[in-house]
Amino acid sequence: MTRSPLAPAAFPALPDLPGVTLRVARARYKAWDRCDLTYVELAPGTSVAGVLTRSKCPSPEVEWCRKALVLGEARALVVNAGNSNAFTGNRGREAVEAIAARVAGHLGCAPSDVFIASTGVIGVPLPVDKAEAGLDAAFAAEVCGWEDAAATIMTTDTFAKAAVTEAVVGGKTVRLVGIIKGSGMIAPDMATMLGFIFTDAAVRPEFLEAALRTANATSFSCITVDGDTSTSDTVLAFATGGAGNSPIGDEDDEGADAFIAALHDLCRQLAHLVVRDGEGASKFITIDVDGAESDRSAHRIAMSIANSPLVKTAIAGEDANWGRVVMAVGKAGEPAERDRLAIRFGTTEVAKDGLAVQGYDEAPVAEHLKGQEIEIGVDLGLGEGRATVWTCDLTHGYISINADYRS
Repeated sequence: MTRSPLAPAAFPALPDLPGVTLRVARARYKAWDRCDLTYVELAPGTSVAGVLTRSKCPSPEVEWCRKALVLGEARALVVNAGNSNAFTGNRGREAVEAIAARVAGHLGCAPSDVFIASTGVIGVPLPVDKAEAGLDAAFAAEVCGWEDAAATIMTTDTFAKAAVTEAVVGGKTVRLVGIIKGSGMIAPDMATMLGFIFTDAAVRPEFLEAALRTANATSFSCITVDGDTSTSDTVLAFATGGAGNSPIGDEDDEGADAFIAALHDLCRQLAHLVVRDGEGASKFITIDVDGAESDRSAHRIAMSIANSPLVKTAIAGEDANWGRVVMAVGKAGEPAERDRLAIRFGTTEVAKDGLAVQGYDEAPVAEHLKGQEIEIGVDLGLGEGRATVWTCDLTHGYISINADYRS
């Protein structure tokens, strides 16, 4: 598959983290010549937190993680690519239980310490024999690096995605590394398809959960590619404590603010990478909404713009059709007054007070739309609410990828 034109130039340099051991293997879930099972061993005492899909048709893996997260500890992560195992009834649940049991037997831990995620075609039960053979191969495999792990969790992605940040906590430098996959079926309103964050910081599970949910609200919950929420969306964060800092358990603890800021930064980097690999994408679009009655209202309006096929195809065609933005604002179901509305493309204001800006020159807007980084700004003039979301354009490539997805 052709690499996205919005992809970074290279995979980032990522540090090894104490307490995190990566291995990959071929379970052969599909007829492809690549690894498709990622196995991560985590040090005893690792804290875990997560955000999961709001879909009413979640996969057995999501249900398993939701129950296991209550306990707050993890020893392993297994990620399967090529088969989402969603909508597969008892066979799907049995496959998840079999994976957890095999890893637990290998590590000598409780099955609930094993976290599992799967991504791929919906409605096909995960073959237990392939999963178990893949796990056995992973147990015996050489330790691998972050790039191999990030590539193994991909499906329609065109590049492996990862990011890194760090913070100083109690005099110790702690590092946060994240890998993520996602390209289509991205409008999660909680996370993205599959994302995994690892840190060597010592963090209590309750604090990690609160920090992740806050970071998610301004990152993964602010991206969309196509308006479709997956059955399998999962973001998990693991804290091994290998850095040796005093555990963070409260916002008042030393270094808590720095850790929260680093986590926010990491999540936003990862979220942007997903949009940059949106299926068929050629432009990365930032949508800023200001002047709404509340932040929630601003977010809903921004997502209405970001999910509009008419807005997204106009950007793909480099057409400065600001009327489509007006349409998307009006249909959002949130407070808006036509005669207070202002719209800009890039730095150029194109509409204000209910009509086109007098003497509006489309040339600078047309030039802006020729680039890969597009900005749309909306000011509703009603209050202090604001939000920023990110999306991509809608091209023929999206149709081609999804028309042939199961072939």
